[in-house]
Amino acid sequence: MYPLKSWRLKNAALPIRTLPTDEVAVSTGVAREKPFRLVKSVAVSSLVVILVSTVFLSAFLSHRARKILVQKSEQYASLTAENLNSQVFYQFTTITLAVEGEIRLSRKEQYQRLDRVVRNAIHGLAVESVNIYSAEGILTYSTEEVPLGEKKDLGEPFQKALSGDMFSVMEGRRLSLLGISWPIGPQKMHTYLPMWVELPLSWKRGRIIGVFELTQDVTADQANIARFQVIIFASVAACVGVLFAALVAILRRAERILEARARERQKLEDELHRAERLAVLGEMIAGVSHEIKNPLGIIRSTAELLEKRSEDPRQKKLASIVIEEATRLNNIVTEFLDFARPKDLRLELCCVEEILERNLTVLEAECQKRNIRILRDYKTGGALTPADTNLLYRAFMNLMVNAVQAMEAGGTLEIATALKCLDSRQEPWLEVRVSDTGPGISAEVLPKIFNPFFTTREKGTGLGLSIVLSIIQSHHGTVELVPRSEGGTSAVVRLPMKPQDTSEGPS
Repeated sequence: MYPLKSWRLKNAALPIRTLPTDEVAVSTGVAREKPFRLVKSVAVSSLVVILVSTVFLSAFLSHRARKILVQKSEQYASLTAENLNSQVFYQFTTITLAVEGEIRLSRKEQYQRLDRVVRNAIHGLAVESVNIYSAEGILTYSTEEVPLGEKKDLGEPFQKALSGDMFSVMEGRRLSLLGISWPIGPQKMHTYLPMWVELPLSWKRGRIIGVFELTQDVTADQANIARFQVIIFASVAACVGVLFAALVAILRRAERILEARARERQKLEDELHRAERLAVLGEMIAGVSHEIKNPLGIIRSTAELLEKRSEDPRQKKLASIVIEEATRLNNIVTEFLDFARPKDLRLELCCVEEILERNLTVLEAECQKRNIRILRDYKTGGALTPADTNLLYRAFMNLMVNAVQAMEAGGTLEIATALKCLDSRQEPWLEVRVSDTGPGISAEVLPKIFNPFFTTREKGTGLGLSIVLSIIQSHHGTVELVPRSEGGTSAVVRLPMKPQDTSEGPS
């Protein structure tokens, strides 16, 4: 045997560095936040870029559509003007000159004849009105009731038409918002085209003698373009919204998964740190216990021998006190050793309810003494589970003793078993509940209740629940203390129904 002092010095050279829980939580949180912050920024930026691009795209498409509409309307006006020029020249100008020798539209007959020719030429065509100007810019004819004979200052459109080109002017109010242009009120397109002398049997035009002004109502076409632009913008915006919602859902799911993994990782790290601390603590306890146990046995045996041989009542009483305290100290040392020594399982199929009955048989007298009623609620149907019978007996005994000690003024000790499916993809787990009607455990104490040497009683080592936790975890199960709504505490133990790998456990 080594002296206690030298053993402590030897084990003092085994430092353990544990990462604080807050530091781990912060590091995992930062590690998790950075990539998702980047993903969110990139995603939101991309969606904004897509939305802005959609505005420009819809504006470009609508502008292109309006340009095509103008070209189509100009082509239509050009064909109409060619037909109108031919009809006016051959059916009015030529006939009028041949019959009357001159053209004077101030004469009612000539004006009516020209009006019939023009209206017949544009009948059924998408032309709202026709104006005819002389080369000097005087309005000589109009399908509308406007003053004639006045000189108009038409500017560039008139000059372009006199030079032989076609020129169009859009008239009407429009409202623009986010690149979407919407017509307000009637939309008119005025097209100015040259009026020329027809050359018989020739495709060439003669000299330009005036200007046609054709007015077309393009309100419906402009509204269709605006609706088309709105449909494009709304469709892309809806697609972007769906993509954004899907992305948000994916990110939230990913965050939940990462948070669950972070919690699992934190749990594993906490268990690892606890295992490291308990390993060194167990080595120290084992060494100390062995150092104490041998001389303690000598003290107890000597006291027993003195009690037998002494005839003095006072000495017998002192010897019995020494025996009693040595026994109590031996129990404490034994509990230390139980906590420190590794759990070598001897697995066999056993019925947990039979083990619980053994525990209750031992505690029955104590329960009667404390006026504690025992209730049983077994619902496993005698199901068998692989376990070490002796270790489970000790674990359940510790839980029941704690429950009994918590009910100083009497109460009810309830033992319940059931098969619980914690996950649809796994086998059911065997659940054991040891419940009492005592004062319960405060929220401040509950997180520390399984820590070694933590106790709320004056007498006790604080190792009972730590030993229970060690035994249950060695069976790949879980144990937790749950406050009851009606008062008291329930110790919930869950054990697998079949042998499991170390990585498996209830969720």
